[in-house]
Amino acid sequence: MEFVWVLVLILLGTKAAGHLSVRLGQPAVLGELLVGILMGPALLGWIHQGSFIEYMAEIGVLLLMFMAGLETDLEQLKKNWKPAMAVALGGIALPMIGGYGVGQLFGFSAAHSLFLGVLFSATSVSITVQVLKEMNKLDSREATTILGAAVVDDVLVVVLLAVLTSFFATGDGAEVSISLLLIKKIAFFAVVFLAGWLVVPRVLRWTSKFRVMEPVLTFALIFCFAFAYFGEKMGIAGIIGAFAAGLAISQTSFKHSVESKVEPIAYSIFVPVFFVSIGLNVSLEGVGSQIGLLAILTVMAVLTKLLGGGLGAALTGFKRRSALAVGAGMVSRGEVALIIAATGLSSGLLEARYFTTVIITVILTTLIAPPMLKALFGGGGPRLQLPDQ
Repeated sequence: MEFVWVLVLILLGTKAAGHLSVRLGQPAVLGELLVGILMGPALLGWIHQGSFIEYMAEIGVLLLMFMAGLETDLEQLKKNWKPAMAVALGGIALPMIGGYGVGQLFGFSAAHSLFLGVLFSATSVSITVQVLKEMNKLDSREATTILGAAVVDDVLVVVLLAVLTSFFATGDGAEVSISLLLIKKIAFFAVVFLAGWLVVPRVLRWTSKFRVMEPVLTFALIFCFAFAYFGEKMGIAGIIGAFAAGLAISQTSFKHSVESKVEPIAYSIFVPVFFVSIGLNVSLEGVGSQIGLLAILTVMAVLTKLLGGGLGAALTGFKRRSALAVGAGMVSRGEVALIIAATGLSSGLLEARYFTTVIITVILTTLIAPPMLKALFGGGGPRLQLPDQ
């Protein structure tokens, strides 16, 4: 029953910290993320990563992105595909250059420097989604651009990682077929599009006649997890699959019913565990000797996404504040970069002695993103005074 006590600590800690964070003018998610660092190995050591937290957190992030899909305006997403593409490209180009430059500055090999570039080109909008949801901005033009850019970013970064590992990897995962990878990605989007258009609405209508408790909700969750699993198998992040499932259901008459029932399940138990799990990755062991690398990596990681994504948005018609808000929405590297870092470690593209420093940098980008978003979007708390033009 030890896992029950861990769950009690997580739920108490996240709700108390989230409330305090809001009282201080910051998004609740910032306090919830800090709970993981406070209670985890970095400080108090009360909670440690394990299979229970890993599985609960995975469900949490999938539900978070599923709800983002449910709340996304598909027409707005279609209209903003050009800005989304520009934001993704800008948000990959600058971090690639910045990561490679930092690697070279600290004497990394060309392959290891390129890997840093790929790692910090990744983005995870799960934290951004939560912040925008708290501010009721999830249906804004900026939010749909960020979500669209995240899909493009995920595909391009995985392809870049595959190219890099096929040329330079020395450990696990060194053998990668680029053509097979591309075919799998195309197949994923084709299958998800057809399933979302033809299968999801029919199945939900059919199951709504079942004489059991909550048949529509159950099958909505089945689609969420099935799309996520299929995405992982096809080389796409599971969160993209969950987002696609939510987007498909958002086009049906069951949208509001599913949303109103998934939200309490997600936010009462699974999503808090996901937020805490990010902080549990922080360990301060051996970081003291690499504090310079940590500081420069963090500044590079934040500025290159902010400016790269912001430039892409500005070039496609966003005003200055909105463009920077879009860039800020891409800053968090979250669980996507953590997975890439682990891949780099196993394939020999990231040296073990730098692993902790890279992980802490990823966590710092995730902690920095919520206050930046709050400041740029406004809605309480400190607000940056920037002209629109």
